[in-house]
Amino acid sequence: MIEGVQVRELQVNADERGHLVEVFREDWEEYEPEPAMSYYSMTYPGITRAWHRHNRGQVDHFVCPKGRIKVGVYDDREDSPTQGELDTFVIGEHNQKVVRIPGECWHGFKAIGDEPAFLINFPSNLYDYEDPDEERLPYDTDEIPLDWDEEPSG
Repeated sequence: MIEGVQVRELQVNADERGHLVEVFREDWEEYEPEPAMSYYSMTYPGITRAWHRHNRGQVDHFVCPKGRIKVGVYDDREDSPTQGELDTFVIGEHNQKVVRIPGECWHGFKAIGDEPAFLINFPSNLYDYEDPDEERLPYDTDEIPLDWDEEPSG
């Protein structure tokens, strides 16, 4: 796994009424540094939101409570022992996890399946509307070895 990336399985507490899942606890090590804010996004099936990274120390924490997403993280940090590595994770309502993403790594996701996906992020920095901490590449860049449009195998 890429240095700095962490994954925690989330406990689903289910009964006849439905279920409850804790997505953030201050005593979980994955949330270091501590989040500064939270937001959620909804993404239509088949849509890819990639690639971007942060250069001011932000760490993202992705949770997908509804739908399903494929998360990609690519490490091109020059000083990293995992430089050149790619991690992918499929998370969502049937596989509840939080994925900790070092902001300096390129990252993004694709909504997979046939329903919209909801992503909750707990970034460690506040969003700066005047000077956003975002560097972007197109989802189909040749600089990152992940083909979001590739058909699933198996």
